[in-house]
Amino acid sequence: MNPRFELDAEGVGQIIFGDPLRAHNVLTEEVLLDLEQAVAQAHDAAGEGRLRVLLIASAKPGSFIAGADVDAITAIAAAGDRKRGVEISRRIQAMFGRIAEMPVPTIAAIRGICLGGGTELALACHYRVSDDGDRTRIGLPEVQLGILPGWGGTTRLPRLVGLRAALDLLLTGKPARVSKAKRIGLVDQVFPRHQFRERCLDFARDVADGHGQGRDARATSGRRERRARVGSGRPRVRRGVVARLLDGTAPGRWLVLRMAGRRVLKLTGGRYVAPLRILSVVRRGLRGGPAAGLQAEAEAIGNLIASPVCRHLLGLFGWREAARKGPWSDGGRDAGVDRVAVVGAGQLGAGIAQLAAYNDLPVRMKDVRHEAVAGGLAYARSVFDGAVKRRKLRRRDAMTKMAMISGGLDYSGVALAGLVVEAVVERMDVKQAVLREVEAAVRAEAVIVTNTSSLSIDEMASVLERPGRFAGMHFFHPVHRMPLVEVVAGERTGADTIETIAALAVRLGKVPVITRDGPGFLVNRIIGPGLNEAGHLLDEGWDAAALDHVWTRFGMPMGPCRLIDTIGMEVAYHAGQALAAAFGDRLAPARSLTSLATSNRPGQKGGRGFYLYEGAKPKGIDPSVYADMGVSSPRSDLDPAGARDRTILAMVNEAARVLEDGIVPGAADVDLGMIMGAGFPPFRGGLLKYADDRGLHEIFATLSALHDAHGNRFEPSALLTQLAEGGETFHRAFPPADGARTERE
Repeated sequence: MNPRFELDAEGVGQIIFGDPLRAHNVLTEEVLLDLEQAVAQAHDAAGEGRLRVLLIASAKPGSFIAGADVDAITAIAAAGDRKRGVEISRRIQAMFGRIAEMPVPTIAAIRGICLGGGTELALACHYRVSDDGDRTRIGLPEVQLGILPGWGGTTRLPRLVGLRAALDLLLTGKPARVSKAKRIGLVDQVFPRHQFRERCLDFARDVADGHGQGRDARATSGRRERRARVGSGRPRVRRGVVARLLDGTAPGRWLVLRMAGRRVLKLTGGRYVAPLRILSVVRRGLRGGPAAGLQAEAEAIGNLIASPVCRHLLGLFGWREAARKGPWSDGGRDAGVDRVAVVGAGQLGAGIAQLAAYNDLPVRMKDVRHEAVAGGLAYARSVFDGAVKRRKLRRRDAMTKMAMISGGLDYSGVALAGLVVEAVVERMDVKQAVLREVEAAVRAEAVIVTNTSSLSIDEMASVLERPGRFAGMHFFHPVHRMPLVEVVAGERTGADTIETIAALAVRLGKVPVITRDGPGFLVNRIIGPGLNEAGHLLDEGWDAAALDHVWTRFGMPMGPCRLIDTIGMEVAYHAGQALAAAFGDRLAPARSLTSLATSNRPGQKGGRGFYLYEGAKPKGIDPSVYADMGVSSPRSDLDPAGARDRTILAMVNEAARVLEDGIVPGAADVDLGMIMGAGFPPFRGGLLKYADDRGLHEIFATLSALHDAHGNRFEPSALLTQLAEGGETFHRAFPPADGARTERE
């Protein structure tokens, strides 16, 4: 049985989770049924006077409870079953309420991952203790799935840690490290991980003694007062006067909620409903009491779980987890990669080196100039400094990790690496020369990868003696922020090589998407036509800032002009040239973009592109950019819906051609890549999900009209035409399962 209730001779009871079939404990329907039975047994034992204290713990050292069963949530969301969502919420609220009302002290012993329903279970206990492990995290990530903590978490958390600290966890979904959890009062005690079980039992006995006829009257009184404060929901940590006014008074809470609502609307544009519902539920719980809050939670979870945004975010979660849990999920294939080397110390190369060191892999950077190596080390250090500033790392840890990066001009350190990343200039002749040097320097079993955005993997492999140990590993800039890695298989790349690279990507915290070799691979090939069409709109007189606004209103993180600046004018131009060479006139670069490529506008990194920049921040459009494009009177009174369709549907059409060419096997691969690598709005479910939801017949008709107006760059692809005529969708025709694709072919 999982979980199970145990009781020792001292009256210390335990409910122990330990699913033998999963790496982490998950609150599936079966587990919840067992938990109900275990809680009932504990209540009976307490009523009979045999139970003095209850400890809820995990038999797994790296996992307390990782949350609810996402597959079950996805099934409810897919069915749009609001009533079922409400019923489940109320049932589990009642069970967690029985834990909260237990007549003896209850303690959640948190060791490792504690998320979602696991955190809500812990919040129902009188005490929470945790280990001091670096990987222990406590959080409520439901907002990232388009829902909210509906099993008591949205109601209990503000009463425990204060409103502002609670909203930080609830609205971001980001889990807290142990140090933060202790600071805000989410956990009461932190014990050394190598003594965790023993210290938890000691703590439980101490609490039991204090709760009953304790050994020391003063200690007993203090413990009772402490438990009473937990039950009342008042914060248990010391706070300043301002904090007490904001968290502890009605006007202060009103102000905090009002400011939080404004921030949510500014960040999301109102497209994500869950954060707004969280604020509403918290407000109702604080005004009407816990019972009102729990009722509001259940109602909200029912409405949210039946929403399209929730379905889309759950779909994205499933695709991301599937990408991370391929044959490489156990990390076995990257066991030999205990050192990494990067050849090329520019920003991308240095970013890759920093990422490896951040994840505790020694890394060697090589370049042909001392200045380049020094610049690469300085860039890596600046990324670590940023992590310290954002409290992602302690200064001591950042220094330790930075020390794992070394640099030099020769191959002596490179030769020791299990995987070498080539990250030199995007020129085929240069890359081939460097790759030959790398292959001569490393062990025969080492894997060599190229970080290229568009050049042919097969052409590079043609100069190597061991092409089976070579592939593409395309990181996106900036490396430490962008979650996607394209793992590009050439014709002669070995399957074990792909598994090694994908496993390493997962170890580095990235999401790997496996693609075949082809111009632009996946993301750049699809986004290229969209950016090029933006260039055609600029040719026609569009104002660059207004054009960017079209994309940001659609939900993109930035517009096409800002994106070109971020990529770099020269890099974007060469990528466009490569696509045009491969696919002909339909992707011939727009006149404005060709002109800007030779106008001394490097983009964001050089402080001047479409925009003028101060560091990474745009200060506004550079007025002289229009003269460089040959546009004399930019206008913003043109057709925003038409501009949206011309740019977005150009990408939909190209994505269909990507599927036709077999670059990736499924529509989910396209959507995952575009969300993780290009920032396509997750609330829309992905580029092809957006097309499916809008209707392929309408997409086809719109592209046909654009084809008549603007020429062959809008000619609907053969696949899109076929699916539209057959009433199909991309996701039905190209599902994740390989078998469905094989059957279709």
